[in-house]
Amino acid sequence: MGDEWRWDVAWAAARKIAAVVPVTIAATVLGFVVAAAAGLAWTIARRSRSALVRGAVEAAMEFVRRTPLLVQLLFLYVAFPRLSVFAIGVIGLGLHYGAYLSEVYRAGIEAVDRGQWEAARALNFSRQKTWTRIILPQAIPPIVPMMGNYLIVLFKETPLLFAINVTEMMAVAKQFGSETFRYLEAFTVVGVFFFLMSYPASLVVRWLEARFGRAG
Repeated sequence: MGDEWRWDVAWAAARKIAAVVPVTIAATVLGFVVAAAAGLAWTIARRSRSALVRGAVEAAMEFVRRTPLLVQLLFLYVAFPRLSVFAIGVIGLGLHYGAYLSEVYRAGIEAVDRGQWEAARALNFSRQKTWTRIILPQAIPPIVPMMGNYLIVLFKETPLLFAINVTEMMAVAKQFGSETFRYLEAFTVVGVFFFLMSYPASLVVRWLEARFGRAG
């Protein structure tokens, strides 16, 4: 493998890698949907009246946060061989970042004035109605920018999926490099692709931060 940069190789790598960009985007979006749902479920469970439920959820979240995402992906890959590798990747990303989003939800919920909870009890609202009609509509908008930040971080973690044979950008770059012995161009193209997609997303997050900051 030579050290000199070759544009023809870079363009060939870019064409191959571009073909699997939808896979990376799909894993990111679906993984974040799972993370958002899991994080909210864990947040609500942490407020359960049952000490057993609270303890079990806290233990599960601590385990997820204290172990590497790569290890979790490999565990799911071995533990659930009948699932597709894409599904395992989405679930692994979702559960991992759900543990972090739970803290974001918690911060938003705790920022809601206690008078809102008391008003819901005074009006004899059910627990479900209290959450869906009063608490969450007030808690979620201020935390949208932070959730956007985690979406970008999750997106940048998708290269780990190549470890479980998901055909995403890093996997294709690695395969291209092994076939051509030109890893420099392949990995550089992956980096450029990630930058071109993550930078506009970061600008959107900054705009959301400014908008919700002004609203606050």
